[in-house]
Amino acid sequence: MLLQLSAAELGRLIAARAESVHLPLTERLINKHSEIKGRAADQGDIASWNNSIPVVVKALLDCGLDEVEVQVEVDLPHTNSAVDLVLCGRHPGSGMDSYLAVELKQVRHATVDPRCPIAVDLGFGDGKNKLHPVRQIQRYCEYMVRYLPHLREDEDRLMGVALLHNARDADVEALFSLPETDHGFLYTLDDLDRFRRVLTSRFAAASGKRAARALEHARRDPLLKVTDVARQRSVRGGGLILLDEQYVAFDRITRHLEKTAPLTSFNIGLFYDADTAHRPALDPGGKRVYILRGGPGSGKSAVALELQRALGRQGHEAVLASGSHAYTETLREIMLSTARRGQLSGKRSAARRLYRYFNSFTDTAPDSIDVLICDEAHRMRRSSTHRWTPKELRDDDRPQATELIRTAKVPIFLLDDHQSVRPDEVGTADYLKGLAEESGCLVEVVDLEGTFRAGGSKRYQSWVQQLLGLGVSDPVTWRPDGRMTLTVADSPAQMEQFIQERGRQGATARITAGFCWPWSNPDGTQLVDDVCIEDWRRPWNVKPQHSVPDAPRSDLWSTDPRGIGQIGCVYTAQTFEYDWNGVIIGPDLLFRNGKFTVDRTASCDPAFHGPVDDAVVTRCIRNAYHVLLTRGVVGTVVYAVDPDTHNALRRLITGAIGMQHYNGAQPKLTAEGSHLPPAYSRRAR
Repeated sequence: MLLQLSAAELGRLIAARAESVHLPLTERLINKHSEIKGRAADQGDIASWNNSIPVVVKALLDCGLDEVEVQVEVDLPHTNSAVDLVLCGRHPGSGMDSYLAVELKQVRHATVDPRCPIAVDLGFGDGKNKLHPVRQIQRYCEYMVRYLPHLREDEDRLMGVALLHNARDADVEALFSLPETDHGFLYTLDDLDRFRRVLTSRFAAASGKRAARALEHARRDPLLKVTDVARQRSVRGGGLILLDEQYVAFDRITRHLEKTAPLTSFNIGLFYDADTAHRPALDPGGKRVYILRGGPGSGKSAVALELQRALGRQGHEAVLASGSHAYTETLREIMLSTARRGQLSGKRSAARRLYRYFNSFTDTAPDSIDVLICDEAHRMRRSSTHRWTPKELRDDDRPQATELIRTAKVPIFLLDDHQSVRPDEVGTADYLKGLAEESGCLVEVVDLEGTFRAGGSKRYQSWVQQLLGLGVSDPVTWRPDGRMTLTVADSPAQMEQFIQERGRQGATARITAGFCWPWSNPDGTQLVDDVCIEDWRRPWNVKPQHSVPDAPRSDLWSTDPRGIGQIGCVYTAQTFEYDWNGVIIGPDLLFRNGKFTVDRTASCDPAFHGPVDDAVVTRCIRNAYHVLLTRGVVGTVVYAVDPDTHNALRRLITGAIGMQHYNGAQPKLTAEGSHLPPAYSRRAR
């Protein structure tokens, strides 16, 4: 949150000054934004603060609601999204806490995309459709209720509105066709009297400080992990609340399925409308391929699972394919866990049918699957041929992606251009788009720009890419943003102690490392301590095709609580997330001359043996650390084996682990320790 003041206090800050183009309020918010977020506010934010907030403040003052508290730019828990304003006060009838979330838009004209009624052109001139303002505030409110128990105590406690204060009804008429709810009403310049009546119906002329404090300090429920979403597939309303472009992508795809029902056998669309159900379907103009591209934690898997869940609730199967063994087997395991007595065999068959691998469609008939959702598509291989492929099915020249596009009536790919970690993984948006267009398909590429991971810190995502040199500027010092905790451990032993303590406190926590040590088969019933750093030794997670007592299978390492006892690699960590993330940077990634360089000779990954080009190995190793460094939801702890690299991390990361004392109790290892490790904090006498 950038600022909280009463309406009366804000009223004194919206008086224009002759010597400034900005209101005093705007100047204050510009400074606050720079101070809190570490970057300058963009012109859209500044214009909104200068032109839109005064409309709401004046409306409050006109209604005699001077003591209502106004919170500006209120962050949604765990995300980088924020509500423009949250008004806090007391309900005029019950006297209980009452809240109004307000999404402000300066637009004067708006048109709805004919292909998708929630995608609108708001006239920004960037050629991009935005989420319908009413649906945007509805999703924001639903998200707040999902993660803030204080708002769930009374279903009428929170209301949401989208205020288009410059627009006339006639100029945004198309927007009114979307159904309104208590979490999303639409008001324009023609509706300001109605908006004032909303204010007086929600708030009494009394102080809103109590309500504001309650909301600001409310307990926040933990973020649902991908596996939590999968477990809730059969629950009505289960899974993540998709926001902004995630929801636009979800809605575009599901509406496409409705429009093409005769071609895909979907007799009743997901958004069934009796008035339109019997109209002839629109000519789809050829097979349509969707590519959803987003960084770590951007909601790709949530969209995939929500699509599959929504279709399943309508009685239709959508197959979810992946190149990740851990991801696929975890989803199968979750489905098996729901089997009742006598259902195990049927559940196992269904799990294998619904959750498959990219290389399992070589002999599948064309267009035999209605919807094929390809998650983790950055792990797409050049071809599906492998050493166990029967001779009659071998086709090294046929791209694996072509097989998948051919197999499905509606192929959907979800990927991150910086997460391919093996030389033969070729899945990028440009690669898939080119192959699809060569096959005569229409292609839609959607960028998912939000983030549900790293506390919703987009700054952290950008910082990691800068650190690793993934197509952006050189590494920079990490500037804490209050969302993501980033610290450096003094040693792997200290990292392990910290991670283990977080686990004992009930958090999910894991340690991963670069593939710089051999990965041995178990020694009988014992794992081998392969990861050796001086006198600290720990085992990798269990190898695939092996089992060890008291340790989870490799595909369950990220989700089984026993996984905290082993070191994970990129192949077991990819796709998953945990609250606390420990990352050991091995000698394959060295910081030299102000940036990271790759030393392939230090890698023990068998994928790099043989005649693999240096540029390919460099890409894969950088991408592997990109994956490892972006698994954390709450915080990440790093340690580098190479001394120069570790010192560089200390210069770039201010956070450290240290012992803290609490009211005379036993000291605890926390992420708020001194900046220098103990060995450097004492002066020689």
